[in-house]
Amino acid sequence: MTEPKRELHLGLMFWGTGTHPSGWRWPTAKADAAYDIEYLQQVTQLVEKAKFDFLFLGDKLASEPGLQTTNPAQMSRLEPFAAGASLAAATSEIGIVVTANPTYYDPFTLARLFASLDHLSGGRASWNIVTGADPHAAANFSRDAHWDAEQRYDWADEFVGIVKDLWDSWEDGAWSPDAASGRALDSSKVHALNHKGQHFTVAGPLDAPRPPQGHPIILHAGTSDRSRELGARDADAIFTSHATIESAQAYYRDIKDRAKKYGRTDADIAILPSLTPIVAPTTAEAVAIYDQLNGYLALDPEDKAEGPGAFGGRGGAKNRNLTTASKAFGVDLLGNDHDAPVPSDVLVAASEEGQRLFAEITRLTRRTVDGPERITYRDLIIGASRGTSTVVGNPEEVADYIEAWFTERAADGFNIFPAYVAGAVEAFVDLVVPVLQARGIYRTEYAGPTFRHHLGLARPDNRLLARARAAAEQKTAV
Repeated sequence: MTEPKRELHLGLMFWGTGTHPSGWRWPTAKADAAYDIEYLQQVTQLVEKAKFDFLFLGDKLASEPGLQTTNPAQMSRLEPFAAGASLAAATSEIGIVVTANPTYYDPFTLARLFASLDHLSGGRASWNIVTGADPHAAANFSRDAHWDAEQRYDWADEFVGIVKDLWDSWEDGAWSPDAASGRALDSSKVHALNHKGQHFTVAGPLDAPRPPQGHPIILHAGTSDRSRELGARDADAIFTSHATIESAQAYYRDIKDRAKKYGRTDADIAILPSLTPIVAPTTAEAVAIYDQLNGYLALDPEDKAEGPGAFGGRGGAKNRNLTTASKAFGVDLLGNDHDAPVPSDVLVAASEEGQRLFAEITRLTRRTVDGPERITYRDLIIGASRGTSTVVGNPEEVADYIEAWFTERAADGFNIFPAYVAGAVEAFVDLVVPVLQARGIYRTEYAGPTFRHHLGLARPDNRLLARARAAAEQKTAV
């Protein structure tokens, strides 16, 4: 049997100020974009026109002023369900991903919210499941402490199953209003759950018909063993982040292999690493944009201790100084002028990871320790604190990077992290998307109106009916 042709998937991570810590300082950026819903709608319409699979709305349940120096977009933003509903009204095809942490919700409320969004959007809702690693969230929800990972995943495993059952508590066709007969519902097709588990007691049924997609698309991110297991079992797409194509390939294969024990195929789960593309018509222009963005970053004193992980961009809070860079490169860099060129003996003395970071800096800046364009100590500081995978170049170079990860099974697509909004989004859509389409790896039209169509996924069977049939068959067999 011939394997269906793979198709590249693209989503946009929307942070109002961009995903680069200084993206909000870019000359054309809109610093107050996080609260301008018309602007958010316009950006979403832009990537819908480019046939992106989804627009991604993240969330964070704790905030503090320190985020303004690591990623201001995580410090303050709109509640994602409210924002997602506004996007549903302004678009017609693109998937709408809303982040919701089950640790701080109850299953009935969350099932109802996503069922509602799926109905309002015509089958485009998606739940990004996070269990949360920010200990400060607990204090905002009347809890003494944030649960450890095992407790959070024990909770989430039961939680996700209940939500899916609630979505299935109405059979397809149960809601059938008939004014002539005076009946709006076929009550034989609406079922209670009467769930009594380790953490939850939920009677059901849900107070909404089965969602148009059956189940809204489920996404998940994480690298721990429990996270990988949840993703392999329940997720339709998985977000991840990797510094090298080799580590991405290993993660890709691990998730796909784990999914097999749940009766799932490679095509049932899309692996979507994050990617920050900085693209311009020429390589030199793209490198200049990258350098200008980094030039806005304030560097920390060398004696400043590394900050807590809770308040960093995407989970990290590495200080931008030569102390942190020294640890990353495995060589003492203290006392050097930030704008001075780095001598070649520093590269020779660097650790294996440090030498990898040097190669990354060269890939992004085209500078070396012994060429006409020299790597500086500032480059090392930026290289040591950079998070998301980044590609800098002209349209063909950026497309080459994306195609290599796709064809070599390191990714099924990417969650695009624009450095600044909306200019970086426009550049990617105008310059890179046509190249990917011309190469035949990215769609020119949507396959259908729902998010499931974009991912090539069938509408799932009703879980409650499947269990009832299995129980009946077993009884008959006895």
